[in-house]
Amino acid sequence: MQFYASPEQIMRDRAEYARKGISRGRSVVVLTCRDGVLFVAENPSTALHKVSEIYDRIGFAAVGRYNEFENLRSAGVRMADLRGYSYDRRDVTARALANAYAQTLGAIFTEQPKPFEVEICVAEVGATIDDDQLFRLTYDGSIVDEPHYLVMGGQTEPIVNTMKDAFEEGMALQDAVAFAMRALSAATSSSNGDNGQTPGKVEVAVLERSRPRRAFRRIEGAALTAVLPAGAEADDEADDKATGESVDPAPETDGDSDKS
Repeated sequence: MQFYASPEQIMRDRAEYARKGISRGRSVVVLTCRDGVLFVAENPSTALHKVSEIYDRIGFAAVGRYNEFENLRSAGVRMADLRGYSYDRRDVTARALANAYAQTLGAIFTEQPKPFEVEICVAEVGATIDDDQLFRLTYDGSIVDEPHYLVMGGQTEPIVNTMKDAFEEGMALQDAVAFAMRALSAATSSSNGDNGQTPGKVEVAVLERSRPRRAFRRIEGAALTAVLPAGAEADDEADDKATGESVDPAPETDGDSDKS
C-alpha cells in the first residue's frame, strides 16, 4: 500500500527532527565585547572543538552533530582560502560565508531525506564594536543577523533571558567571560533545579580586535583559568597547561557523531 504525506507534513517532520537533535547538544554563547568577539561553549571534549577559526578575522561556532558541522566548517575554510587567494583577503567576509552556508543548509533540508542537525554562527570582528557581525544559521538555511549576542543549543530560553536582562555593550574581555558563564549557569540551574550551579568544562576563544591579521585566539590553560570565575572548569586536563596558541588544531577524528 502506498502512503502519501503532504509536503507541509514532511517539512514539519524534518524540522522537528533537527530541532530535537540540536536541543540535546550543549549550549554556545557568542557575544561582542570591547576587545572583540567572544565565544564560550560548554564542551567536555578536549579533542573536538565547537569553536574554530575560518579566516583572518572570521570565527565559527556550532552545536549539534559534530561530523556535520565539521564538514561545514571545512568547506567554509576552503571557500575563504580560495576567495582570498583569487581576489583579496579583504574580500572574504562573514556575510558572504553566511550566505553560502544558508544555501547549503537550505538545499540539504529540502532535498535530502535527513536534514543536518546543526546550528552555526559565523562571526567577524570589525575595527570597532559597531562593525562586529554575528550571523546565526539554522538547520533549514534561515539566517539572522544578531546585533550583540546569540545563544545556540541546549536550553536557550533561560540563557537568553539572563543575557537580555544584564547585557552591557562594551564589556572588557574578563567581564564578558564572567557574564557568559553566568548566563550558561542559568540553563544548568534550570535543568537541575539548583541555584548558582556553574556549567561543566568550557571552551573559550576570542576574535581579538587589536591583532593585525589573524584575530582568532583560543584561550586555554593558565590564561583561561585567569579569566574564568571561581568554580568554573577549563576545557583542559589539569596537567596540560597550554599557553593560548592562536592556531586552531585539526580535529583528531571526523567520524564522531555525538551531539556536542
